[in-house]
Amino acid sequence: MSEPILKVENLSASYGSIVALKSVSMEVYEGEIVTIIGANGAGKTTLLSCISGLMPYKGEITFHGEKLGGKVDSAAIVERGIIQVPEGRQIFSELSVHENLKMGAYSRKKGDDIQKDMDEVYALFPRLAERRDQKGGSLSGGEQQMLAMGRAMMANPKLLLLDEPSMGLAPIVVADIFRTIRRLNREKKVTIVLIEQNARLALKTANRAYVVETGLVKLSGDAKELANDPKVRDLYLGG
Repeated sequence: MSEPILKVENLSASYGSIVALKSVSMEVYEGEIVTIIGANGAGKTTLLSCISGLMPYKGEITFHGEKLGGKVDSAAIVERGIIQVPEGRQIFSELSVHENLKMGAYSRKKGDDIQKDMDEVYALFPRLAERRDQKGGSLSGGEQQMLAMGRAMMANPKLLLLDEPSMGLAPIVVADIFRTIRRLNREKKVTIVLIEQNARLALKTANRAYVVETGLVKLSGDAKELANDPKVRDLYLGG
């Protein structure tokens, strides 16, 4: 088996005296979707924040064999190709859709074919093309999630971190978002780490999964197999 592109080893992180992660280890291989499921407060978002360089930690994170952390800040991690779509979208509400997408490409070199990627994002999200001159804050929740994902794609990610993409969205919109996630993985060959409260949908979408409880990895393995695990079904899938 090939080496993982992302390797997390014995990762611990705290908010003051509150321990959020306790010796967490995980691996992500190129071309797969890995989901992290668990209750609110389990440490899932903290894990993504550590990978993205947004908070200090103990342990080791390597990406394509190179260590992250230490003097590597979040901007440098973005340049390496790790792009996060945060919980709650966090788009630039006063900028237009088009300006938001251009912001996603700020770290790319001028010689890159940014316009080609812009056209591909508009093809992927036709509603964004229709609203390209509208302010981001005027979009619906589902459209803002599309914009956040489109902005991330403009950074040309090697690893895409998605934090609760279905939060606050109607079921029909969630279905559309997850079709796009699968399409990004299948057609654009984007490796994805997914945090999602809808554990049933997450396990249906992912190749592999990690179950996190109170900062610890309790279970890991094939997503379909974990979906049939009695403990996972009882705790996260409603029995």
